[in-house]
Amino acid sequence: MTRRSHSADVFSAIAEPRRREVVAVLADGQEYAVNEIVLRMKMAQPAVSKHLNALRKAGVVTVVKRGQHRIYRLDARALKPVHDWVKGFERYWTHQVDQIKQRAEQKALERLIRLDKDTK
Repeated sequence: MTRRSHSADVFSAIAEPRRREVVAVLADGQEYAVNEIVLRMKMAQPAVSKHLNALRKAGVVTVVKRGQHRIYRLDARALKPVHDWVKGFERYWTHQVDQIKQRAEQKALERLIRLDKDTK
């Protein structure tokens, strides 16, 4: 059975590559007005606002109104379900890295042995 996505689902919200770019812009923990995000992303304001709205519905960003500006900030706590899900796959990456390290060390040792033989 497939999981039905909805706009408030963090996985659905970050599934769109441009939304992940918005998250990356906000990842420094600073607050940004929409126009600042538009400039950083080099996207049209309506498109940025649409992505921010989807991220807001999923709880990934918060917004406050200051005067005529809407100020956005990342709420990384909403990304915890993604972190927890990905964490389950960490053992595969760790295993791959360990294998790469072992192969690299073996190749380096073989080169040293070859160099040693060539100098004799």
